[in-house]
Amino acid sequence: MALNVLVTGAAGFIGFHTCQSLLGRGDRVLGIDNLNDYYDVTLKQARLSQLEAHQAFQFQKIDLADREGIAKLFVSHKFDRVIHLGAQAGVRYSLENPFAYIDSNVTGTLTILEGCRHHSVPHLVYASSSSVYGNNVKLPFAESDSVDHPISLYAATKKSDELMAHTYSHLFGLPTTGLRFFTVYGPWGRPDMALFKFTKAILDGKPIDVYNQGIMKRDFTYVADIVNAVVAVSDSIPTPNHQWDSTQSDPASSSAPYRVFNIGNHQSVDLLHFISVLENAVGKKAIINLMPMQAGDVPNTYADIETLNQAVGYVPTTSIEIGVPRFVEWYREFYNITNR
Repeated sequence: MALNVLVTGAAGFIGFHTCQSLLGRGDRVLGIDNLNDYYDVTLKQARLSQLEAHQAFQFQKIDLADREGIAKLFVSHKFDRVIHLGAQAGVRYSLENPFAYIDSNVTGTLTILEGCRHHSVPHLVYASSSSVYGNNVKLPFAESDSVDHPISLYAATKKSDELMAHTYSHLFGLPTTGLRFFTVYGPWGRPDMALFKFTKAILDGKPIDVYNQGIMKRDFTYVADIVNAVVAVSDSIPTPNHQWDSTQSDPASSSAPYRVFNIGNHQSVDLLHFISVLENAVGKKAIINLMPMQAGDVPNTYADIETLNQAVGYVPTTSIEIGVPRFVEWYREFYNITNR
């Protein structure tokens, strides 16, 4: 049976792909986005034009922090699911414009929680981030690990989202699931992300900045794998864990209908190897400018995905050797680059 789904951040990278997946299986989707200029708005509009070709898709331009506007949205529509992916993205930008992160990621999530609470939405799925793990040195990162020491405001807002969601699950019985994404990449990706910036620079013959002298590892996760998990999780409504013990508490579970999952590729890849795969896909060598570590960044990420596998059977299938060339192919086509 077709579901009515609200997707926030529908013009964003993961939001766009999630809408496509939901529409592809026959759901009706209302997408919202404020189309801010944090990165190229024409790319966001191009994503929307793809979605608007579907009769079952509607779009409304609205800011998540618009309390009255979001409240009216929930009054005029009955949602079977809310997939909350809208946020102010970017770890480094949070050092420059912190208030944008509070407005969008904290206040914006609160307006969505309130809408779900007052209109008895059966399940809210929301985006968290691997950045909540901060400088954890235990690898791979597991949902049972402590995440009480964020090292960027972006990470702090994502941890705040998890805490607020738990409060609403506990007080109002609202089923919520948080998803900690690990370095998502793929076609229609974000221009502020490494793969996009590196591809553009290599094609333009310009140097790429590689931080921490290149001694970094990332759990690069292909967007189709991410979206498969998002949709599967949205159909798996959490229930209270009656075995939850506050004296030996698991922060990713609760006596309330609340869960948190990692979504990653379960593989930590050397950044310099990732760049070599990109060089092969582009057909040009990169000019590498080695730089010191940036504030708010971490040297390693690596997702333990066992709990997600147990919950919904999640198994990522796309290696960087497959996913990176797919991005480069999309990039060349989208920007009409044939001679470089």
